[in-house]
Amino acid sequence: LAQVLAQANLVVRYQGSFQVHSGKMQNDEGKYVDLYLPRKCSATNRLIPAKEHAAVQLNVGQVDENGVYTGDFYTFALAGFIRNRGESDACLNRLLYEKSLLTFSK
Repeated sequence: LAQVLAQANLVVRYQGSFQVHSGKMQNDEGKYVDLYLPRKCSATNRLIPAKEHAAVQLNVGQVDENGVYTGDFYTFALAGFIRNRGESDACLNRLLYEKSLLTFSK
């Protein structure tokens, strides 16, 4: 029975009897949570659909004064809409400037 249920993509838990839950995921507190959390474009705040293959996500790491990675990073997501228009580099420069990671002074 457990093999048949596992092949049907159902989660099986044994607590004296079988309990079947329809493909939901539990967090550490035991609450059921969704499997997918949509991303938002950092430049336009548009939702990035799950099937959009042109979108990218960049993690920009923090370094100390010696240039050693500290373990902290900023995450930026750019939608395919921005990349198709050829504005991703300008948008990324703006986002980095807003986080004080990039300066335009000489």
